Amino acid sequence: MNAKPTLVIGNKNYSSWSLRPWILLRQFGIAFDEVKLPLDTPEFHARIGAYSPAGRVPVLIDGNVHVWDSLAICEYANDYFLDGRGWPAGRAARGSARAISAEMHSGFSALRTHLPMNTCRRESAPAIGADTAADIARIRAIWREARERHGANGPFLFGGFSIADAMYAPVASRFVSYAVELGAVERGYVEALFALPALRAWMAEAATEPLAVEHETTTP
Repeated sequence: MNAKPTLVIGNKNYSSWSLRPWILLRQFGIAFDEVKLPLDTPEFHARIGAYSPAGRVPVLIDGNVHVWDSLAICEYANDYFLDGRGWPAGRAARGSARAISAEMHSGFSALRTHLPMNTCRRESAPAIGADTAADIARIRAIWREARERHGANGPFLFGGFSIADAMYAPVASRFVSYAVELGAVERGYVEALFALPALRAWMAEAATEPLAVEHETTTP
């Protein structure tokens, strides 16, 4: 029997990139071991090199294979653990899901900078600039279009849970943390994500973490 893969992650309160492959594996019932390295600490910098040449989390270790980068890990999981079930089945839906996942992966820098993931925070953002507002508007449009075009068979972007939902789960967390105003379609989608046992487990574990990262604390 093959050993379980290991997923190396950062703090659950702050590490949006770690959440993405973590929730995918948990939601699809893929057993894995977890190694958590506290972000922005001497321990992190001392240990991360043993797992990733990029010096960042997350990292998936599967035997002698090391895969870093959230989307690359999700793709690896789709190929080797999920038999392709990580993406929607239909050609149009699968193409759209890949496109919006790549857009999330490479874009929305204003949102990342000004609304950093902090699962324990429950306060409105002090101010949302034009660039951040544009990112929010684009994400809301992505969610509405996916739900309207491909979401008839379930509560997620393409009906059933997929890699696209894993990629946008940290954004949903941000929207809740900073009380971002959403329309009915987007609120329903966020509620569906927050009802997932996997996301509930992540949030519960994040709430127990004692370490606060200085630049991403729960105070403004």
